[in-house]
Amino acid sequence: MKKPLSPNHNLTDDIQGLGLGVFLCGLGMHVLTSVGLITGQTAGLAVIIAYLTGFSFGVVFFAINLPFYFIAYKRLGLEFTVKSLISVTLLSVVTTLLPLGFTIEKLDPALGAVIFGSLVGLGLLAMFRHKGSLGGLGVIALLVQDTTGFKAGWVQLITDAVIFTAALFLFPASVVAYSLLGAVVLNLIITFNHRRDRYIAA
Repeated sequence: MKKPLSPNHNLTDDIQGLGLGVFLCGLGMHVLTSVGLITGQTAGLAVIIAYLTGFSFGVVFFAINLPFYFIAYKRLGLEFTVKSLISVTLLSVVTTLLPLGFTIEKLDPALGAVIFGSLVGLGLLAMFRHKGSLGGLGVIALLVQDTTGFKAGWVQLITDAVIFTAALFLFPASVVAYSLLGAVVLNLIITFNHRRDRYIAA
């Protein structure tokens, strides 16, 4: 069996890969909030806080990620940390600007959940493959996968289960159910596709 080549991206590769990933994630988050749903992970915590306080998602998301950069730097390196910081900052900007030029007047919540999960799942894959992330609990998931082999997607599913259980006490059951659908789609995409042994970059 031929051994896969190691990823060897140049600066241009990283810019387009991370840029595409951030934009897809931004679109997904815009769809999610347009239909009033929530999600898991750090973004989910930021969405819930934004709904409850009235603060902008972008501002809350940026602030809530700050403690995780130290962990990322210590365990995953400077490159990963810098790319994650840039990506989180850009996502905060994208999610703030998108509603100014793109509004959704009608969208079924179930379809919105699937669209969200698909867009963000693909966006995160693009970012992971260029050694970036959206920080937060995703850093912990990647760290667990790299050190133990336990899939990042499964780590995130477990974390999401805790977040959604807590959300049942804050939001209607229908909102949580549709939101859970989106989280499952997102995490299954990551689980089945985020495999370094399948990724070949030349």
